[in-house]
Amino acid sequence: MSQDVTSNVIPVILSGGSGSRLWPKSRKAFPKQLHKLYGNYTMLQHTYNRVDGLAAPIVVCNEAQRFMVADQLSEVCSKRPTILLEPVGRNTAPAIAIAAMQAKKQDENAVLVVLPADHQIKDTDIFKQALDIALTKASEGKLVAFGVVPSHPETGYGYINALSECDQGAEIKCFVEKPNKEIAEQYLASGEYFWNSGMFVFCAKTFLDELEKYEPEIIVSCRQALKSSAEDLDFVRLDKNAFSSSKDISIDYAVMEKTSKAWCVPLDCGWSDLGSWQALWESSEKDDNNNVSLGDVVTINCEGSLFHSEYRLVAGIGLKDIAVVDTDDALLVVNKAHTQDVKKVVDWLKSKDRSEFNLHREVHRPWGSYDSIDNGDRFQVKRIEVKPGASLSLQMHHHRAEHWIVVSGTALVQKGEEEVLLSENQSIYIPLGDKHRLTNPGKVPLQLIEVQSGSYLGEDDIVRFEDTFGRV
Repeated sequence: MSQDVTSNVIPVILSGGSGSRLWPKSRKAFPKQLHKLYGNYTMLQHTYNRVDGLAAPIVVCNEAQRFMVADQLSEVCSKRPTILLEPVGRNTAPAIAIAAMQAKKQDENAVLVVLPADHQIKDTDIFKQALDIALTKASEGKLVAFGVVPSHPETGYGYINALSECDQGAEIKCFVEKPNKEIAEQYLASGEYFWNSGMFVFCAKTFLDELEKYEPEIIVSCRQALKSSAEDLDFVRLDKNAFSSSKDISIDYAVMEKTSKAWCVPLDCGWSDLGSWQALWESSEKDDNNNVSLGDVVTINCEGSLFHSEYRLVAGIGLKDIAVVDTDDALLVVNKAHTQDVKKVVDWLKSKDRSEFNLHREVHRPWGSYDSIDNGDRFQVKRIEVKPGASLSLQMHHHRAEHWIVVSGTALVQKGEEEVLLSENQSIYIPLGDKHRLTNPGKVPLQLIEVQSGSYLGEDDIVRFEDTFGRV
């Protein structure tokens, strides 16, 4: 595609999913699209890399993940993305509507390439060929959906029924829900059904016109949410009251199933939404016994299984069709045929207000990260890493004191009105109630050990006085 053709083609990356069926790797505050599940990039970065020849992307994500999204994009994207923050989740129709309105502000003739951030595409050349076709049809006023050519009778995806198939795609007859296995086999045999990928291409104006025709109240809510939005650092905060009033509905239900402009472009490129551990096993390279081993893994007499380890050696003996996923604070062992039921564990964790639902032991913050490596009744030990040039908020605690020991790098510590520069093996004590701030003034990451002691050690015992990142 030439620069002239692509200058008004804007990728819209939807990064609001939770990926609950990939627990314990995927958590609410650190979902699957922000992880490296294959290759050297996170799924969000892979998604951007497929369309890096287009205009700067518009990314829709939730507030809690905004800094991780921005950091990951900065590693692969030389253009400045527009990051729209959803105050609440309202499904894909409102998210895409907001992105389309933003795109029209940038270019009245903008064409959108809508991509979920959590998909795998093995053959990007075939994807780009299909994208060229989709862009041509979008210029003709079509709302294009990519229909994945099915390789097996999948029951975990919705399907698209196209009237006929040709080089340029086909008019969509209807969308159908996830079928049972018998119906999925019929779809596969007919040759007229495709997996609904959730990826779309259309002119922003065409989409908004169709959405206003079928769901006008969404247009009203989203227009007000964008009009009353506020810029915050590198982000656009949508107005919460306006956006919350929007209907919670997918683009399929809101527009694609109703419009006469729906068009399907077939896609046969090794696509997967990696929605379960079974799906990751299917898409990954296997050994002679059909095992997939990710991390430090040894297998003896195992067959057709998946092993995923992040922090320690995992050994499997005599296992067949099992998925074993080990993280810093949770272990999952599941028959591959039941990986769709992992969501039931997540629902249980949520109902019990367990931390494993929301966070990993290692927690990412805009300034870096911390890992809670030990804790007891009145103490907690954390390993803290601060990015070069980054600073924590100026804060104090009512219930705990802290002792910091620098392991590597240099720390600039504000303690009351005093500033102290610490190097490796030096330490400082922060009494309960003292205002303090930790900064990394150097060019390399700062690593330190923090020992907390006190009657209450919760993360909500923080009073912030100043914060570079605008947190309350």
